[in-house]
Amino acid sequence: METVFLALLLYAAGLVLTAVGSRLSSRCATWCCSLCGLPMWVVGGTVVALCTALPQLMLAFLAAGLSVTALAVGTALAGAVTELGLVFALCLLRRDVVVDRREFCTKCLLLLSACAVILLFVRDGTLSYTGTGLLMALFVLFVLENIAYQYRFVYGEELHLMQAAPGAPAAEKAESYSARTMMFPAMSIGSSLRNLGGMVLGLALLCAGAGALLTSAVGLANLTGTIQALWAATLISFGLSLPLLAEVLHHPFGSIWKRFAERCRIYPPAALPMQMLNSAILNLTLVLPVSSLMYRRRLPVGAQFRYYDLPMCILMAVVLLLPPLIKKRLYRWQGGVCLALYLFYLAVSLFAPVAAA
Repeated sequence: METVFLALLLYAAGLVLTAVGSRLSSRCATWCCSLCGLPMWVVGGTVVALCTALPQLMLAFLAAGLSVTALAVGTALAGAVTELGLVFALCLLRRDVVVDRREFCTKCLLLLSACAVILLFVRDGTLSYTGTGLLMALFVLFVLENIAYQYRFVYGEELHLMQAAPGAPAAEKAESYSARTMMFPAMSIGSSLRNLGGMVLGLALLCAGAGALLTSAVGLANLTGTIQALWAATLISFGLSLPLLAEVLHHPFGSIWKRFAERCRIYPPAALPMQMLNSAILNLTLVLPVSSLMYRRRLPVGAQFRYYDLPMCILMAVVLLLPPLIKKRLYRWQGGVCLALYLFYLAVSLFAPVAAA
């Protein structure tokens, strides 16, 4: 019992370090890119998007390097399911979501393409090298699409905004969707050194937190005699989404974290739903192939992920894609369906785990 308590304490410490480290390093990295002269539409299309998946990338990178492949794959796939079925779903249910239709549909198609690649190129329970290469190619397409969208926005090209709730026309909410919240300090030697130091410190905290989460998940799996995929689907994926859930719920309890998160914000609050969709895509097109490269062999993809995580990710992507594609708008019921699918996914993962995972 004492060992379990210590593992849970290590898990809690890992969550705090990961949340603080990822936000701090992301905020300082965007400032450093601006200091180097990169235009904001490039920073927004690359660094900002990549930073949303930074915790999953770090944890999967460490897990694959230590040959804990179940947690590496689970961090990517279960993370994508959680971001779509929990965070994005609650955004649709609780917020006035406004997105660009072209960008949203393109990203959903990219997500479905990544799922199709995994389905086709996971043979004998391992991800082939061809599949890894195709996922990386989809990652390049994702980055190019992100930069193109940011360019269209910055230079005033027409956007086709759609929203998830009736009320004011979506065009009237364009300002909130694109609000400038990335306020950079004056460029001086002192502020440059502080932000460089902040980025290094944030990455160190993130690495320590990811290591603590990995150790606690492996320890809990060994102590309880359960498969590691189960902990990836529950404690790991849910824990990494807690800061985002607080943002979706508008920080209902206040706290120091709210002030810290607002100070380290790298995207407008109204852009949170699209950032979650971006993060889900990056989990499949970046985190998974990086894990495969770090493992240095064909990456094992357990039956739990093939039978539960991947089909759920496909179903959620289809639910999100079809109404914008056909009706040219979003609906709140899409969030309800995705949330129901996520709860069903949790139930089957907890009560009917696949022993071969």
